[in-house]
Amino acid sequence: MNIPSELKYSKDHEWVKIEGDIAIVGITDFAQSELGDIVYVEVETVDETLEADEIFGTVEAVKTVSDLFLPISGEIIEFNESLEDDPEKVNTDPYGEGWMIKIKCSDLSEADSLLSAEGYKELIGA
Repeated sequence: MNIPSELKYSKDHEWVKIEGDIAIVGITDFAQSELGDIVYVEVETVDETLEADEIFGTVEAVKTVSDLFLPISGEIIEFNESLEDDPEKVNTDPYGEGWMIKIKCSDLSEADSLLSAEGYKELIGA
């Protein structure tokens, strides 16, 4: 199970990489392995400002559809459009090519309430 130590994590299995006031968000290796083969990623909230824990999109796997929850408040400024043609990047490279959105953070202090890699390992029992 890959859980990079430099990232922050939500209890809903999203990861966050903070770069200045921009947060890059995707789902964790654990989440993609639980979902199975991902066939579609839908994000229709670009240019919207959402609060933490609001739904920003959905990910569809062969057996299920799961909501995606925003781990940190802000404006969604970009969607990884390569996922429209290759949603399986979320399975093969969840922390790299499989990133989902970029957010212009409205309150960076919210990142302090996210889980560390160690905290996330405890959450999933790794």
